[in-house]
Amino acid sequence: MRKLHMWPSETCGAVQIIGRDMREKKVEQYDVVIIGGGASGLTAAIYCGRARLNTLLIEKSLMGGLATYTNEIENYPGFPEGIGGLALMELFHKQAKKFDVKFKLTDVKSVDFEGDVKKVETFRNIFECKAVIVGSGGRPRTTGATNEEKYLFDKGISFCATCDAAANTDKTVMVIGSGDAAIEEGMFLTRFAKKVIVSVIHDVGKMDANEIAREQALGNPKMEFMWNTVVDSFEGGEQLETVNLKNLKTGEILPVVVDSCFEFIGYEPNTEIFKEKLNMSKRDYIITNEVMETGVPGVYACGDVREKELKQISTAVGDGAIAGVEAEKYIAETEVFANQIMQKERIGMIYVYSAIDAPSREMLPMMQEIEAAYGDQVKLSVIDQYKGQRLCDRLACDVDPMTIFYTEDGEVVEISSECDRPSIFDMLNKLVAKPIEQTA
Repeated sequence: MRKLHMWPSETCGAVQIIGRDMREKKVEQYDVVIIGGGASGLTAAIYCGRARLNTLLIEKSLMGGLATYTNEIENYPGFPEGIGGLALMELFHKQAKKFDVKFKLTDVKSVDFEGDVKKVETFRNIFECKAVIVGSGGRPRTTGATNEEKYLFDKGISFCATCDAAANTDKTVMVIGSGDAAIEEGMFLTRFAKKVIVSVIHDVGKMDANEIAREQALGNPKMEFMWNTVVDSFEGGEQLETVNLKNLKTGEILPVVVDSCFEFIGYEPNTEIFKEKLNMSKRDYIITNEVMETGVPGVYACGDVREKELKQISTAVGDGAIAGVEAEKYIAETEVFANQIMQKERIGMIYVYSAIDAPSREMLPMMQEIEAAYGDQVKLSVIDQYKGQRLCDRLACDVDPMTIFYTEDGEVVEISSECDRPSIFDMLNKLVAKPIEQTA
């Protein structure tokens, strides 16, 4: 199979066909591809689209992610009366479309982050791009009990007490799990519900939560514990009505009438296709720094797929905004690096300095004089190490001042911390076609 590759002159989603068979996968080219259409991915799309980057967002199921299953969101700023998750995500989606973001509802099968051109592959297409933003989110771990799928999310089973607690005011709810999240969320629910019944897999008094949370929960008059139990089935009509618990020691089935059920037995990030391609935590969340960089140039991660403490719509929005801005900066810096810093018209001399360091700053006029002395034989590029840190990273520069020399074909031949006039003239005279005498 032969592949033709060429960036379009304008980033307009140009299409190519791979191979001779028209049934083979098409190649489309974008500036940015965003994987995941939840709050973080949609926010990143808004920022990228507004920066006039040709942007594609891929979502495998429902635009808006898990937030769309929340009936009432009361803790997202700007909506004092609350707003439904679906309605909020529709606003996000509408805003992204306003900035000409393209959308595809399909599943990503594989990714290739090697090199400057990243590849995101789906069933029918290969999308090539300059930057990728991973916002694939996660999914709550479920019990696997009978009828569970029937009542997920807005039918009685929830995974977010912060989101749905108010809707359970004066109601009876069940919490599945006994870890820190389950017990702490259960105690939060007692502020609203009249009773919180907790199903615990362990013997009486034993939990997976920390000791402080355990003691507080046991002392909470609104909390009731059903020890040595797991969920056997969920029952009801259109809405959940009964949770059948099974006693692990006796095998007895214990029907518990509830208004809703909250499952807190863990969370699974959607990171399977990124394993061995991105750095991950022991829990398979993607590890990033504070600007959403994954450690792979041009690849960012945001939202619930990241290893972080608080997973909420508001924090996902912040992540997405940062990722979108950083992706735009990366693309712009890549173009500057290729077209200006490492231009191929003349012998290149790069001067790396610090604007806050007087000695290195004061050498700028000398560098400009040397460039002028060689006429059109030498091109001087200047990088402020503070403002252009990522450009310095590309050049492996970690000190200043420093001079870097390269040939017309882009081959770096010298990296030197000796920035005096004689040394620079000596090096340039070895590279240019017409050496000149050193000026005073």
